[in-house]
Amino acid sequence: MNPLPELPPGAFTKQDTGDDLAFYAPPRLVTHIDEGAVASLTAHYRGLLPENKPVLDIMSSWVSHLPPDRTYAPVVGHGMNAEELAANPRLDRWFVQDLNRDATLPLDDRSFEGALCCVGAQYLQQPVAVFTEVRRVLVPEAPLIVSFSNRCFPTKAVAIWRSLDITGHAALVRLYLERAGFRHITADVLADGRASDPLIAVTGHA
Repeated sequence: MNPLPELPPGAFTKQDTGDDLAFYAPPRLVTHIDEGAVASLTAHYRGLLPENKPVLDIMSSWVSHLPPDRTYAPVVGHGMNAEELAANPRLDRWFVQDLNRDATLPLDDRSFEGALCCVGAQYLQQPVAVFTEVRRVLVPEAPLIVSFSNRCFPTKAVAIWRSLDITGHAALVRLYLERAGFRHITADVLADGRASDPLIAVTGHA
């Protein structure tokens, strides 16, 4: 059954249909949002994530943007490049997996008290399946924070994402989370694009 029947056919196609793991094989030790947007995201995490609790960072890289003065334990990272994940000092452990091929997370039920997905939602071809899995591994009421800007690798972003502006992206991510079973969903403009990159965070609770 299609969890998003209201979207047009081909909504989750990509211009580049090549292997995603091959595309992400060269490490990219850069940030995909600027310093102002990063600061806004870090402050947002500080207000939502419980300290000294386990956190899952999906579609992660060499930085997680977690508050440097807060401890979360453990922090488990998922990504597409082993070198990037190994360079991330906030991760206690990590794994590489192409979620477009296999959305099932190799993690226990109700094992995390918060989850992050920073500037990655635009690449998911099975977003409802992936976020349903994230909800499975979260304890009840724990937050999933999905953040995004106006940047992406356009050939790897899905068609529906490329067709929308940033307000449309917020509505789309809200739809993903609703269909994945999240509740109390909010969308917050963390940076409006005037002094830094624009940044929105859509948060749902398991």
